[in-house]
Amino acid sequence: MASRCRKCGQQVPRNLPFTAVRITEGEMKSYHDFIGECIRLECMAKKDEIMQQEIRPLVAVDIIEQLHRQFAILSGGRGKDGAPIITFPEFAGFSEIPDDDFLNVVTYLTSIPSLEAASIGFIIIIDRRRDKWSAVKASLTRIAGAFPGNLQLVFVLRPSRFIQRAIADIGIKLYRDDFKMKVPIIMLNSVSDLHGYIDKSQLTRELGGTLEYGHSQWIHHRTAIENFAMTVKTTAQMLQTFGTDLAETELPNDVQCTEELLSSHTDHHSKLKDELKLAVKQGATLLTCIREPVTRSANSKLSPDELENVATVERLLAQLDETEKAFDQFWTKHHLKLEQCLQLRHFEHDFREVKLTLDNLMETQAGFADIGDSVTRVENLLKEQKHLEEKGQEPLEKAQSLALHGEQLIQNNHYAVDSIRPKCVELRRICDDFTNETKKKYDILGKSLELHKQLDKASQWCEAGIYLLASQAVDKCQSQEGAETALVEIEKFLVTAKEHQLSNPKEFYNQFDMILTPEIKANAQRIVQKLEDVQEMFDKRQVSLKKLAAKQTRPVQPVAPHPESSPKRASPKITRPAAVATNRRSTEISCPPKTVSEVELSKKKSIKKTKGGIKIEVMHEASQGGSSRVLVTSESDENLSTRRSHIINELIETERVYVEELQSIIEGYASEMDNPNLVHLIPSALQNKKEILFGNLPEIYYFHNRIFLKEIENCIENPELLARCFLKRKEDLQIYEKYCQNKPRSEALWRQCGDSIFFQECQRKLDHKLSLDAYLLKPVQRITKYQLLLKEMLKCSKNSEGTAELEEALATVLDIIKSVNDSMHQIAITGYEGDVSELGKLLMQGSFNVWTDHKKGHNKVKDLARFKPMQRHLFLYTKMLLFCKKREENTDGHEKTASYSFKNSLKMSTVGITENVKGDNKKFEIWYNGREEVYIIQASSVELKNTWISEIRKVLTGQLEACREASQLHQRITESVYHAPMDSSNASRYSRKSSIYENKSETSNVDTSNNKNRNSSPSARQKRAQSLRTSIHL
Repeated sequence: MASRCRKCGQQVPRNLPFTAVRITEGEMKSYHDFIGECIRLECMAKKDEIMQQEIRPLVAVDIIEQLHRQFAILSGGRGKDGAPIITFPEFAGFSEIPDDDFLNVVTYLTSIPSLEAASIGFIIIIDRRRDKWSAVKASLTRIAGAFPGNLQLVFVLRPSRFIQRAIADIGIKLYRDDFKMKVPIIMLNSVSDLHGYIDKSQLTRELGGTLEYGHSQWIHHRTAIENFAMTVKTTAQMLQTFGTDLAETELPNDVQCTEELLSSHTDHHSKLKDELKLAVKQGATLLTCIREPVTRSANSKLSPDELENVATVERLLAQLDETEKAFDQFWTKHHLKLEQCLQLRHFEHDFREVKLTLDNLMETQAGFADIGDSVTRVENLLKEQKHLEEKGQEPLEKAQSLALHGEQLIQNNHYAVDSIRPKCVELRRICDDFTNETKKKYDILGKSLELHKQLDKASQWCEAGIYLLASQAVDKCQSQEGAETALVEIEKFLVTAKEHQLSNPKEFYNQFDMILTPEIKANAQRIVQKLEDVQEMFDKRQVSLKKLAAKQTRPVQPVAPHPESSPKRASPKITRPAAVATNRRSTEISCPPKTVSEVELSKKKSIKKTKGGIKIEVMHEASQGGSSRVLVTSESDENLSTRRSHIINELIETERVYVEELQSIIEGYASEMDNPNLVHLIPSALQNKKEILFGNLPEIYYFHNRIFLKEIENCIENPELLARCFLKRKEDLQIYEKYCQNKPRSEALWRQCGDSIFFQECQRKLDHKLSLDAYLLKPVQRITKYQLLLKEMLKCSKNSEGTAELEEALATVLDIIKSVNDSMHQIAITGYEGDVSELGKLLMQGSFNVWTDHKKGHNKVKDLARFKPMQRHLFLYTKMLLFCKKREENTDGHEKTASYSFKNSLKMSTVGITENVKGDNKKFEIWYNGREEVYIIQASSVELKNTWISEIRKVLTGQLEACREASQLHQRITESVYHAPMDSSNASRYSRKSSIYENKSETSNVDTSNNKNRNSSPSARQKRAQSLRTSIHL
């Protein structure tokens, strides 16, 4: 099963050794600190902007036009107790101001002072010195009804004209209650009266004070402060969102996605850092602008409101700095986590690759189970083991390096210690296992080499001992001196047994008992037995010689062994393989001590082969109570039957495996190409080309699964029926020709698309060790396997029932293979304008040296052609002979592919042949039109030449028979048309005409230039030559 990566959508196997990443306690604390700073920054930004109001969140930019009308101002002055002062200067159209505009401006102005100052209450100064009582009344009424803040005092500068002042005094007394103000309304006659309540430094110049106030500058500062607060708020929200995204990020499971995530987060971090720097720069610029009057003049002082603005900006800048520090701290830990994640993914990726290589290495090493059956074989195994060890050095070094890298990650406090440490342990374990197993293999092979060397030495010692016994002449041992000399020789030789540690054969065998395979154990037992036999021979010879040396008697004439002691054929057992030697002793010959026949020892060891192929090993020994040993190896009819059964079983088992492999290809690859879940993995070059890639593989699978496998399974009990299966299905097996013809196109398509993810996914699901191209080669391998099994079957069936059918079946399969091979060459023909399929069956194809001779050509060209052969590839069809030039091309670094460029063609109905060419028995001629054009063809061997001549002769003979049949058919048609006997004249004319036609038809196109022609009479040779030079024209 596989899951999809949330970042890139790629499928990732669930069983991969990925580690679930958890946020550590330190990371969690850093995250909470950072988020807390972001929230505080956002709250502070809200606190210092108009948006804190719940009723109508306003900012200066929303009411910029109303503020510029200046019907109400917040100059920044304060009362004696710190109450903020809002001034309503003289404004001609005050009564015409819309209620919404008035309410917005007053609400905005009351929201600017701090909560502490606003809680004291506002002081309102209404300047109506140049206005009328009606304006004063309207102003008080509107302020009383719409002022949103707390009021402390209301100062009214009454109209300066006498009448209006009097009216104002009366009006204020009459309408005071109508204003519904809970605070005193103080009517002032002049600004000097106002100075008694408020200090001049807190009043603007219009009110006789010294407070510097510029309305446009005030609007600009307010707009800048609010924009800065909004920027801070937005930045805080962005930081908070980014921090939340980082904390909630699920780390990817592969290298590519991790790299992309790290790059994305780094880019986002850089952008946010730029935003923070921009905000800080904006705040610093704003702070400079607010402090500009103080900077410009040392005597200048900032108003309380301006001081509050400075404090606000400084507070926001300080909070920005704290937030940036928290952000950097959190980012540092997150960035470290991402880098460690990328390190982990690289480590896991390298681990999988190294682990796969090591597993393959271990699997290969496990396959070296053979310990050898001879010194040469063991030495070769040691070389192979050495090669495997050298091959494994690089993967082992990579594994050790990767384990060291993993330990370094652990030392650097990597978060995935629990995942890295087991992998490091696993890598070191595999390396140790391979090293230990290699050492164990070397120990075993070393023991095996020592064993086989000692066995060889023991065998050589036995051979030398037998030779020594055989070389001791019997007549010389009859004397006391001769017997003593022979005893000394034997004693010296027996001393060498100690040098080879063969004094105790049983102990020698037990020393290596634990490493012996059944085959080697049997060989060792045989040699140990041989040692015992040779030792027994020496013992008996010593007894005889000691008797001869101790007492001399009348010599006795040596006699030949009794006929009964001659070796006889042993009856082989059915279960034992051929060439197994069996020992048996001949009848013991009883002779007097001094008349012992030593003649038998003159024969050392002889091996004879009978007509039946039986190997007989004879070893003679004669002494006092001596014996003869006969080793016989034979193969009975029952053994042959057993071998036939084994071949049948092998054929059936491999056929079942073959069918299963075909089924896995069709279901695991071909059918998956129609799977909608995998369509997106199929490369575009492979779309709609399933038939090209797989050819007629489904047809082959259907034939073998439904028909052929069942038929050969019926041959288990009756192996002689096997040949009939192949003969019966001769036509069906021709489907392999179509498959092999498509194979080059399939291979070209595979080279183009073989590395696609689709094939890798299918191979993973099937758990195949090899890729698809190896399995697509199975049909080609299978059709060639049949002929090998039939050959083995034929070896076990000589002179038995069904031999002829087996030979015919083998010929059939070989013919199919030849047909397949020829068709593979045929499809490579290029440049032929006709249809190759209309040329008849392809009979032969091969490369030759070709000379041409044209009667009409220039003499120099003709002479030159005779000395410079052309390399041509010939294709013999039933109707045509094609001459092509072979070309080899490299395809994308793969094996060379041959193509055959068409050069010339000869119709088989117009050609003749000359079998022998003077001076070279590998040459023959093909000519036509009265030898107007002659092609001298040189084969690589006489056998190949004879094969081609035979096939061409068959084609010409077939044409001759077709001509005869046409003549006979014409005659029958003529007779059936006239339905009457012909008259004598017509009959003789028709007979004469038919005779001429028959003579022409029976003329052979074969010019035989052999010794028979030379020995015949001149007239006969002339007639035969004239007849043979006549071409057949159909």
